[in-house]
Amino acid sequence: MTELNAKKELEIAVKAIDSKKANDIVALDMGPVSLMADYFVIAEAPSNRQVQAIVNELKDKYEEAGGTVRFIEGFQAAQWVLIDLGDVIVHIFDSEHRDFYNLEKLWYDAPLVDISEFLQAD
Repeated sequence: MTELNAKKELEIAVKAIDSKKANDIVALDMGPVSLMADYFVIAEAPSNRQVQAIVNELKDKYEEAGGTVRFIEGFQAAQWVLIDLGDVIVHIFDSEHRDFYNLEKLWYDAPLVDISEFLQAD
């Protein structure tokens, strides 16, 4: 098994999520505010089916890179799916639940990470 560092996990996650047309992708640097993970990645999709497609793509790309997904929670309901990659925790929401839980506000003191280099230009 290949050991992926936090930056590489972040890159793989953002690229996979973006490739399936997730909306409003944000990465938070959790290092200064929590021991839970180095980064949170938060994104949304307009339908439960697309949420599941994004999660499947992320899992496939992460495993292709040699990683092992530690945990996936919420896949069946596909309203809020949490994917634990180790140093990166990914949250994929449907639009309604992203607004309701508003993780960016909850973790307002976590600095935003510039992920623009990982996003495809539209």
